[in-house]
Amino acid sequence: MGFLTSYIYWAPSPVIFEIADSGIFLTWYGCMWMLGLVVSRQVGLYIFLTDNRYTKELPNLFLLIMIPAFIGARLGHFLFYDFWALVEKPWILVVPPFEGFASHGGITGILVGVYIWCRNNHAQYLFVLDRLAIVSCVAAGFIRVGNLFNSEIIGLPATAPWAFVFARVDGLPRHPTQLYEALFYFLLFFALLYMWRRLSFRLKPGFMLGIMLTALWSFRFFIEVYKEDQTFFSNIPWFNRSQILSLPFILSGLALLYFTRKVERPSNRFLGTETD
Repeated sequence: MGFLTSYIYWAPSPVIFEIADSGIFLTWYGCMWMLGLVVSRQVGLYIFLTDNRYTKELPNLFLLIMIPAFIGARLGHFLFYDFWALVEKPWILVVPPFEGFASHGGITGILVGVYIWCRNNHAQYLFVLDRLAIVSCVAAGFIRVGNLFNSEIIGLPATAPWAFVFARVDGLPRHPTQLYEALFYFLLFFALLYMWRRLSFRLKPGFMLGIMLTALWSFRFFIEVYKEDQTFFSNIPWFNRSQILSLPFILSGLALLYFTRKVERPSNRFLGTETD
């Protein structure tokens, strides 16, 4: 990384190190994925332990998040963006190298996994999703940093002084849309964490999830305007596929905000007792 005139020259190798002739290597993207999982898991533990809810069942919860998230993200990528590759080689879904993850599919997988966990443990679905909405922003932020190291999901050409020249792609200064998204997700994380600390005992279950869905996916819808290589639906040429897939999440978030807008009486969260 360096500076080229007024732009940021970006040319890091996506591989941190590689053992010669072994096929074993470590990438920045993989590290960001793992860091996102570790940090989000620790933050999630802190939140649930502070709330004193479902603490004994947490290990199984995190397992039922990671597996469906991986499967959903992989399946979503092929269903939404590369369907015929899955038809020709179905094993590509679970056989390395894992190239291609769709966040829309990953979120759907998490929703299914959490539902199964809540049903098996008699847990309040929206209460759990409110807490997971906070930590999901951390994981999303780290993943976008990994995309930046891969020089992928690049933006359109730009003249802004903070534009990146992705040397592994071309010599044009472009919007660093990966960085835009990462910064927004981290800011949303801190905003939701503050809300949880100050207001969650007065909010109805589902309200924080509604804020996350509305804010995150609205930003995703907006940021697509600045991204390169958009895939368009033929019948709706002014929207790309990612924008269309973001709409159900935005509408779900708005619905949650509407139905959970009334403030509840203070609960017994800080009394250290469980009600479920």
